[in-house]
Amino acid sequence: MRLSFRKVMAPIGALVLVFAATTVPAQAGPLADGVPVEHPASYVDPFIGTAGGGTTWPGSVLPFGMIAWSPTSTTGDQTNTGAAGGYSYNTTRVRGFSLTHVNGTGCHPGAAGDVPIMPFTGEITTSPTADTRDLIYASDFSHDQEKATPGRYTVTLASGVTTDLAVTRRAGVAEFAFPSDKPAKLLFRTSNSLNGSEDAEIHIDAAQRRVTGSVLTGSFCGRRANGGENNRKSYYRLYFAADFDKPITETGTWHDATVTPGGTDATGGEGYATGAARAGRGSGGWIGFDTSTGPTVRMRVGISYVGVAGAQANLDAELRRSSTVEKVATAGFHAWDKALKAVRISGGSEAQRSVFYTALYHSLLQPNLMSDVDGSYLGMDRKVHQVRTGQNAQYSNFSGWDQYHAQIQLLALLEPGVAGDFAQSLYNYAGQNGGVWDRWVHVNGATHVMTGDPSAITLATFYAMGVRNFDAVGAFDSLIRQATVPHPDGLSDAGCPGQCVGARPNLAQYLGSHYSAQDVCHCWGGAAETLEQSIADSSLASWAELLGREDLQREFAARASYWRNTFNPAATPGGGYAQARRLDGGWVTPFSPATGTGFAQGTSATYTWLVPQDVSGLAEAMGGRERAAARLDDFFHKPDGSWSLRGGDPLRYDSTNEPGLHAPWLYNALGQPWKTQQTVRQILDTVYTTGPSGLPGNDDLGTMSAWYVLGALGLFPQTPGRAEMLLSAPLFPSAIVHRQGSRRPLIIAAPEASTSHRYIAGAGVNAQPYDRSWVDGSLIRDGGVISFKLTSAPDLRWGTSPQSLPVDHGKPDGGQ
Repeated sequence: MRLSFRKVMAPIGALVLVFAATTVPAQAGPLADGVPVEHPASYVDPFIGTAGGGTTWPGSVLPFGMIAWSPTSTTGDQTNTGAAGGYSYNTTRVRGFSLTHVNGTGCHPGAAGDVPIMPFTGEITTSPTADTRDLIYASDFSHDQEKATPGRYTVTLASGVTTDLAVTRRAGVAEFAFPSDKPAKLLFRTSNSLNGSEDAEIHIDAAQRRVTGSVLTGSFCGRRANGGENNRKSYYRLYFAADFDKPITETGTWHDATVTPGGTDATGGEGYATGAARAGRGSGGWIGFDTSTGPTVRMRVGISYVGVAGAQANLDAELRRSSTVEKVATAGFHAWDKALKAVRISGGSEAQRSVFYTALYHSLLQPNLMSDVDGSYLGMDRKVHQVRTGQNAQYSNFSGWDQYHAQIQLLALLEPGVAGDFAQSLYNYAGQNGGVWDRWVHVNGATHVMTGDPSAITLATFYAMGVRNFDAVGAFDSLIRQATVPHPDGLSDAGCPGQCVGARPNLAQYLGSHYSAQDVCHCWGGAAETLEQSIADSSLASWAELLGREDLQREFAARASYWRNTFNPAATPGGGYAQARRLDGGWVTPFSPATGTGFAQGTSATYTWLVPQDVSGLAEAMGGRERAAARLDDFFHKPDGSWSLRGGDPLRYDSTNEPGLHAPWLYNALGQPWKTQQTVRQILDTVYTTGPSGLPGNDDLGTMSAWYVLGALGLFPQTPGRAEMLLSAPLFPSAIVHRQGSRRPLIIAAPEASTSHRYIAGAGVNAQPYDRSWVDGSLIRDGGVISFKLTSAPDLRWGTSPQSLPVDHGKPDGGQ
């Protein structure tokens, strides 16, 4: 039965009053519905995602921080940590605590893990680098001796050393408590970044109680069989400067198998080879302390991508000499608490709140700060630059193909200031890279990973969502040039597949044929490239419209429909699918929906749905909305009717992979929004959980986590490059979304939300009845109130009328 709007809206005023007037202490049990979480950081579990392929790590880090201090695991091989991010929950042996990490990379290893520092309680008689199986200079640990909270990490190793870490944005403090009856030493494995290194150096100044050094590295995804050789190169040097509260009583260095007791300087890298060709190579040094007067050695360290002087300046600016782990960790917790209060939820179970705020925590780990306190940073041209006037900081670590599906929208919603600085940062890098916007930027390195033109999508999305603190016109013009002027790299197969160097591969052929031909595309897959470029061009069309560039809006809106040229209506007897084409126009055969030929890290069955800009056009190509909805049903369910949501079936939904992340929300445009509500809730409840295996797959720099946050709020981007949001049933009875710099929050109220109440029976927006399954971008930009009446049974009428369906934006006329 349809409920009246008056009944839907009745609780909203009371909820808003509760939000404004209630103060609660730190969480210590269930929260009453309507009472917002007071300290969201207390619900974060940094161990979620550290097993089961999530490739997260539990170490100490601040929102968008440069330093991320976390353990480096070892599987008994100094070149293999057991996980892409450097830490595997199932590997309980550690060889150091590294200063940099990237969240949730998909290749093993991904990147960073620079300068592992290892406390050691024995005598150093051989080179630690020669200990290729980590039998001597590593230590076991138990998880019951390990603890992680936002901004702090602590573990007691089997060797008896307790390591306690806390950080600021560019610096950190560690306290190493050594056993009283054993030697106290610290090893600096300067060359041992996750992917290896070209060079490294260490300098020990015992008189000044100071250690400095650097590592020249890069090689993102360097072990990939497809394209890895192309990226086995250096593109950044990470510098560090460390000091100590105790005198240094012993020094030593090593290079490869040679150990030099008493040494103070060493150089040498490991190279980027894999396995035995790299093992046993590299350099580092150690220092020792007299702990007879106290077991704890306190170390302060700053890092920089510019130089040792920059690392020292960052350290001096952010940490006092009297700084302790306790003080810095307390400040870090408060910093996280403030950042996470951007979304104040109420209700839900303890587990749901933990999963939600951990997902928000992971979403806000990136982008990462790259500029020093004086504004200097390392450019993509490997020269030192200064942040431009009006830019607060330079950021990097852009997993574009992944992040444009959810993480960048969440970033723009909550932190538009950071989003704008990030947009300017990417524009800066492109200017230093000959005008080329790379798909996957690590530090200052163009890694070329994945496919499409996600920079166009990202910056268009930022602008649509109200982000203005960047040179939008300059960036737009630069991206238009990339999309219209062929570049020589577009004809190269270097790095293919996986890391093809062309940002718009074989653009001249694409513009002539209106699709990317599999046999000459110089890309990962022609069908995937066509679908991705169509989304990017749709995004540029929307951006052009906002800028008043009508000619470009028309041109790129037409290009947004090129996806049709890779849809074969006769692909199978059961219906059409996306399929790769040759230059002569013929379809690549043999074909089945399970094929990966023509696609990038996915199958035709998944990629066929990758037309978020023109869902009505896709439905028409499939035979109408009813037929498309029935096919979508089959995409989420096995033949016996059971759910298929976790991947592993090439014909069905894979919650671990980006091309299908929007698919649960497509029912809204197909006139069956109750199925979106059912499917999204099923994923929220069963795919995302507490515990180390709580993420469905590698987090991809916050993408999987951002999907959860948005899904739990009942919102999801309708079309990349725009600000409209699709609606589903919220997971929590209420949520207040505070946008940085905005006076008016976005309030989402669903008083009946519960395990059983997952369907929308009525809604309101700003005290007006609302029957659409989407909301305009102005509500996202400016704030307001969205209210829901939820029930336990599907409402087959709400949001189903033709005028209630989302409007497509990937058609030349922008119509249905």
